[in-house]
Amino acid sequence: MSPLLAGFAFGGGVGKAAYSATTGSPSIDTATRPGKSIIKFTASGSITISAAGYVELLLVGAGGAGASSPGGGNYVGGGGGGGVFTNTSVYLPAGTYTVTVGAGGVNIAVSVAQPRGGATSLGSFAALGGGGGLQSTAVALGIGGSGGGGANSGAGGASEGLQGNNGGTASGLTGAGGGGGAGAVGVNGAATAGGAGGAGVANSITGASVTYGGGGGGSGSVTAGAGGTGGGGAASVAGAATAGTANTGGGGGGGNSGTTAGANGGSGVAIIVIG
Repeated sequence: MSPLLAGFAFGGGVGKAAYSATTGSPSIDTATRPGKSIIKFTASGSITISAAGYVELLLVGAGGAGASSPGGGNYVGGGGGGGVFTNTSVYLPAGTYTVTVGAGGVNIAVSVAQPRGGATSLGSFAALGGGGGLQSTAVALGIGGSGGGGANSGAGGASEGLQGNNGGTASGLTGAGGGGGAGAVGVNGAATAGGAGGAGVANSITGASVTYGGGGGGSGSVTAGAGGTGGGGAASVAGAATAGTANTGGGGGGGNSGTTAGANGGSGVAIIVIG
């Protein structure tokens, strides 16, 4: 061997990571995908990587809250779905990593835009929370992983970070836009119908296909918008709006005109596969 090449390893390379501990009580599944540990955080915690290497990673931000109407026949937008970050080959150096699972946006009836969902993260990797549904044309307030649905003839909030889609546009006062989903834009409102939430995206990291990041439906004077696949909540015409499903990042449904509050967004999730 040439002396210039001495000391270099050949045929090796960085392999799969190993872990030694977790906090926060994640579920750990070693049966569904033989030879792999599927570590699912539904609440915040940490993971200690004992040997540097590659992992599979799915992060889903929390959904935004659906809007509440200020009254006067004004129907309002659904919450945006949480952003989705996925990578089947993420390199993690050895060390302890904080895992933050975003909380769903919580409806605040007096606000022109509802709170966005919280981000979900592991180290420097993150999935953004969904934007809150809108009750006015303050579009800039509805941004998020996917944008919240529009109201009062306004456009929906924009997606940021390339992790989702924009919310739908409202038709006048009586047909609000659906919140954007991780896989599709929120549906525009029609004359008396709220737009459906945008669809989320399917992922099979757990060994079964699950859809995440659906947008919440926008409310309408005759027909309420359905929630988007992936945990999005339906809007309301007369009864209560539906919250986004927990640990899917679904956006909350928009409330009806002046009598029912919008619903909260669903929390996020972080899934790490080692092996």
